[in-house]
Amino acid sequence: MLAELKALLADPALQDCDPPPAVDYAMFFDGNTDEESLAPNQWGYGRPPMAELYARFAQIAQRPDVERVLVGLHYDWDDPLFAEGFPPAENVHIFTTASAAEAEAWIDGLEADGVIEGWPYGKPCNAPEPSAGYAVLSVCWD
Repeated sequence: MLAELKALLADPALQDCDPPPAVDYAMFFDGNTDEESLAPNQWGYGRPPMAELYARFAQIAQRPDVERVLVGLHYDWDDPLFAEGFPPAENVHIFTTASAAEAEAWIDGLEADGVIEGWPYGKPCNAPEPSAGYAVLSVCWD
């Protein structure tokens, strides 16, 4: 998936995307073993490995009350330092009909700072709109 992710992020329209782009969770997590690419401050302090994060968000994506799961990239996503590996990410966005309180239970044990309603830094330029009846909830880490 890294090649597909790199191809998507090579789109010139995303180079000046503010806030940074968001990508499908599977594209970000599949094959990603870079433990520093998401919530690096919690890695080694209770945050599960990337493979477990992927499995948990895959379960969430399969819920009947979830339309989509996206990973919001960090502002440094296009830094040449990350050219060879996965770009750093900041948060995970869930399009759902569930409440933030319900979603908090879904992320128990991920060492996240919580679930908030909406986009923490504004809607990424490439993010779709949720379907009618769905809202964006964001899982955030420090």
